[in-house]
Amino acid sequence: MLRFAPSPTGDMHIGDLRVAIFNYMVAKQKDVNFIVRIEDTDKERNIEGKDTEILQILEKFALPHDRVSHQSENLHMHQTLAIRLLEEKKAFVCICTPEELEADREEAKKKKVAYRYSGRCSYMGAEELTRLKEEKTPFVIRIKMPDAPITDHDLIKGDIVTTPNEVDSFVILRTDGTPTYNFACACDDMISGITLIIRGEDHLSNTAKQKYIKQLLGYKEETTYAHLPIILNSDGKKMSKRDDAGSVRWLFEQGFIPDAIANYLILLGNKAPTEIFTMPKALEWFKLENISKSPAKFDIDKLRSINREHLKMMDDKKLSSLFGFADTDIGKLAKVYLEEASTINELEEKIRPIFCPKNFDGEWGEQMRIMEKLILEAPMIETFDEFKSYIMKERGLKGKNFLKPLRLLLTGAEHGPELSDIYPFIKSYILEVAS
Repeated sequence: MLRFAPSPTGDMHIGDLRVAIFNYMVAKQKDVNFIVRIEDTDKERNIEGKDTEILQILEKFALPHDRVSHQSENLHMHQTLAIRLLEEKKAFVCICTPEELEADREEAKKKKVAYRYSGRCSYMGAEELTRLKEEKTPFVIRIKMPDAPITDHDLIKGDIVTTPNEVDSFVILRTDGTPTYNFACACDDMISGITLIIRGEDHLSNTAKQKYIKQLLGYKEETTYAHLPIILNSDGKKMSKRDDAGSVRWLFEQGFIPDAIANYLILLGNKAPTEIFTMPKALEWFKLENISKSPAKFDIDKLRSINREHLKMMDDKKLSSLFGFADTDIGKLAKVYLEEASTINELEEKIRPIFCPKNFDGEWGEQMRIMEKLILEAPMIETFDEFKSYIMKERGLKGKNFLKPLRLLLTGAEHGPELSDIYPFIKSYILEVAS
């Protein structure tokens, strides 16, 4: 069982999308379930509707899942398991005030050492709960620091050893009774029977804590982890939500298509037999072990190149639908322009002027009017050579006085592909185009 566990706190990041794609692919390869868990326990940061948006993005990328759940649905289970650890003396009640904790942090900073919980409340057990509730004293529940290092063999990063001090006595239940991220995540993975967790390397520090929680709860099943290297921006820094290209929504808005984005994210920092592929093809050779341990830099130009290739591969009629048509000829017309465009937006900028009213007020307006009248009166002409000969013969136009206004009349632009390449795909619309 594999899972994708996003938080509904903002636009989906390409790093999160890569995690979703890899989890789905490995689940398909292993023929096991792939589930989606919306991690919504941080109520203050949740944004309404983002969970739906996440599911819609997964649908666009053809990442079907076997089940969807919200982490908040398991609140009672989280609380029950936290109390169980408390009763088994594997956790303790902490009544340290924010001021005390801040003072401890400042002291650690002065000593130039990493902050660790002081342990001042580690003697407080389950018997204190009733009294604290009656006195309305705020408290959290902390897990007891482990006695030995926690070792994990990561499929990408290799062996990682975390010392007890690095794990520390961390909070598992907040003052409002809600679980912290690591506790809720570990409990939910355990309850769902997740066997392999693929996520970004920013979660590396969480792994030991989550393994430790499951260990204390008596979970015997082995969970394997694979932490993907971070994606860097053009400046070589970790790509964040402040980077436009880091947002899946932004990529859609720029005219990149799902197949190309998926292709690029699978290729990023990976060994692939070919540069251009679809996800079904990638399933035949993809291996997590082939992912580089080093961060990969996001290259928008590389994505543009891959996007262009996927637009070339797209079914002509489907491509035409992106511009409001259902005509294979318009799809073929769009592909003519792929020599100078690489996104849907750029293609639309080329195709839209062809079907828009033309401007007859410019330098070539008079010649364009002459040609418009000829075209409106002409019979259907199959080839561009016959079409060109007809206009030349009727009005005696040639050279500069012919090609320039004809291009403006047919395409609405001064430059572009050869008219002989364009004409076969617009001839059935010629009365609409030449006006």
